[in-house]
Amino acid sequence: MSASTDEQANSSAKQGFAFGISIVAAALLFVAGLVSIFQGIAAIANDELFVVGSNYIFEFDLTAWGWIHLILGIVGILIAGGLAVGADWARIGAIVIASLSIVAQFLWLPYYPAWAILIIVLDLIVIWAVSTWNPNNAYNM
Repeated sequence: MSASTDEQANSSAKQGFAFGISIVAAALLFVAGLVSIFQGIAAIANDELFVVGSNYIFEFDLTAWGWIHLILGIVGILIAGGLAVGADWARIGAIVIASLSIVAQFLWLPYYPAWAILIIVLDLIVIWAVSTWNPNNAYNM
């Protein structure tokens, strides 16, 4: 095998891995969106699941946080559907919605820290996956 063939095989393997992770990213974005919807509904309904602690500079009332999570969840599910079918707009949308979700979860840390950290990690995986996958290269394997 020549050096060129080795580079192509290595590139194809990386793109195949990134493609697989992108499909997983669509699933993760869907699940994170679905749970965000449930989280938003619980907060809007003033469910007793959430414990309000100390006051913070970026404090919103629980209903406002509920609407933020509900909207992010709905948009996340729509983008996950586009990402699953390979829409170009969905790659950019996934990065944007995952970034917004990271900010929202960071601000949500005082209310539900374990969950917020988990979703931040999942959002980072989504951003990595969709930003490293080159769909044009994957189809040429």
